[in-house]
Amino acid sequence: MAFVSGYGRFALTILLFFLGQIPNAFPQSIIQSWPRNQASNDHDDVLYCDSWRFSVETNDAGYWSKIPARCLSFVRDYMNGDRYRSDSEVVAGNSLAFARSVEIAGDGRDAWVFDIDETLLSNLPYYESHGFGSETFDEKSFDEWVDLAEAPALPASLSLYKELEQLGFKIFLLTGRSEFQRNVTEKNLAYAGYKNWERLLLRGPSDQRKPAIVYKSEKRSDLVNEGYTIHGNSGDQWSDLMGFAIAQRSFKLPNPMYYIA
Repeated sequence: MAFVSGYGRFALTILLFFLGQIPNAFPQSIIQSWPRNQASNDHDDVLYCDSWRFSVETNDAGYWSKIPARCLSFVRDYMNGDRYRSDSEVVAGNSLAFARSVEIAGDGRDAWVFDIDETLLSNLPYYESHGFGSETFDEKSFDEWVDLAEAPALPASLSLYKELEQLGFKIFLLTGRSEFQRNVTEKNLAYAGYKNWERLLLRGPSDQRKPAIVYKSEKRSDLVNEGYTIHGNSGDQWSDLMGFAIAQRSFKLPNPMYYIA
């Protein structure tokens, strides 16, 4: 019995020794919290901002006025990078696939509606000088940019536009720009390669105080009342696409720089 008791004490001593080593065996997952370095913080910002952009594009974010300060470099890199181009091309490809499935009636009443800014034309040169959406929107400086009529086409949208024209759709341009900007808008569209649209619809005096979703719904409703079937609608804002008199299919282009209700 003396041997068994001694062995038991020996086993207990070994057990206690190993139990004491457990905290040292798993320092990162159980005990220690290492200081975060700059690389970790940058990685967190990229993850957060990519998720924030997702919430914007799905409209989960709701109303927002400026991009988060920590996302400035992310939005800049996205808008200037291959990801924005690829996202735009995928949307255009989906749009064209649907358009090719439409049976054109041949009566001139098959319509497709396009927004203009960040849909047909890119204002990226303007936003590069104004914080990519991190600054409060300044209508005066933006109108001065519009007056230059130098906004380039979004390549994927220009290609889609031409394909829809060949398929026989009547193309309507429905923009939040105002009537006094008609001439410079037409000039810019031609400069960017767009032509042969059926009608350019801009805000008149009675439309100035209307939310975009109401104004654009009313204009689409007018087209429906004229006998047009709106098969497709392309825009970078949910207010371009939602409301009433909506298209059979709506296609949301990416835009993490600003939100219009």
